[in-house]
Amino acid sequence: MPLALFALAIAAFGVGTSEFVVMGLLPDVARDLGVSIPSAGMLVTGYALGVTIGAPIVAMATANVARKRALMGLIGVFIVGNALCAIAPNYTILMIARIVTAFGHGAFFGIGSVVAASLVAPNRRAQAVALMFTGLTLANVLGVPLGTALGQIAGWRAPFWVVSAIALVAAGAVARWVPSNIEMQRTSLAREFRVLRDPQVLMALGGSALASASLFSVFTYITPILEDIAGLAPHAVTLALLTFGLGLTAGSTLGGRLADWRLMPSLLAFLGATAVVQLVFTVTMHDPLAAVMTLFLWGVFAFAIVPPLQLRIVDKADDAPNLAATLNQGAFNLGNATGAWLGGTAISAGVALTKLPWVGVVCALLSLGVMAASAMLERRGVSGAASSAS
Repeated sequence: MPLALFALAIAAFGVGTSEFVVMGLLPDVARDLGVSIPSAGMLVTGYALGVTIGAPIVAMATANVARKRALMGLIGVFIVGNALCAIAPNYTILMIARIVTAFGHGAFFGIGSVVAASLVAPNRRAQAVALMFTGLTLANVLGVPLGTALGQIAGWRAPFWVVSAIALVAAGAVARWVPSNIEMQRTSLAREFRVLRDPQVLMALGGSALASASLFSVFTYITPILEDIAGLAPHAVTLALLTFGLGLTAGSTLGGRLADWRLMPSLLAFLGATAVVQLVFTVTMHDPLAAVMTLFLWGVFAFAIVPPLQLRIVDKADDAPNLAATLNQGAFNLGNATGAWLGGTAISAGVALTKLPWVGVVCALLSLGVMAASAMLERRGVSGAASSAS
């Protein structure tokens, strides 16, 4: 694999750590800023909404910008946003800083995945995308647990300074290794948005949003679940998150390999497995060891769906792959926001933490239904890029 993919993975590692580390620090942030746990959880929702809203705006603003230059600019936004998080004096400023950071997130992964797929042979595109997203999964293996531990020792602001430094390293790697002559299509606003007329593109976006909602409706509140239900100590929660991250890494690699072989059957199987493992979690969360083992399997299935979904959206929107791939990141993060909101709403309404995984089960089954319908329509000939629909 080209070194450029590793440069993209380093940047993805920083982005993923910044997005997810706040989940492990919700109690610390809430105490320091004087807000409730559900309010602190809204920092996850705010970030996700920032990606959802900012992704198409930034994608259009950078549509005719050279791919390497666009990536460098987006990493710059990320560096500034994390520095603002680190110095935020109150909850409002922190929320604004999170949203500023989020604006570069969706476009980075959207443009980055298209660049990654263009750097390898056609039969290795999903693996290339998976390698870039390995940075995101390693953020959960190393970045989030270590960031959580650092935040508990040195204060919740410290991880954001570290992430800014990681982003500086990523900027150097992208400048050194990503080619400057990557092919790109000059496009227009009308042509880009014409892709949204393709039902296959819309269903892929819907499937991404629902799959993400399935994960974050529960995982946003995983720290109180592990502490209050499974009975894990704070340092043991860090190890549990590390185990979950190992599952994410294994799942991303597995999903990339199987997507290059049989994309849709693999995707449907992983979505079904995600629903089953969350159902199992309602039982195993009462035992520390069983809960951690279930977290690992959940991580495998939850991230095995990412490479096939990202590659499918690129394939089905070949007239506007940058916008479509970026919108898919927006869909994932809309699911993040919706999931965090659903979970918080359920808790506020009196739903016990032991019942919370049922929300994830329903969302996973809905995503499975959407993608199964997409496969059925494709067999009937309702497929093709936006150009064929225009």
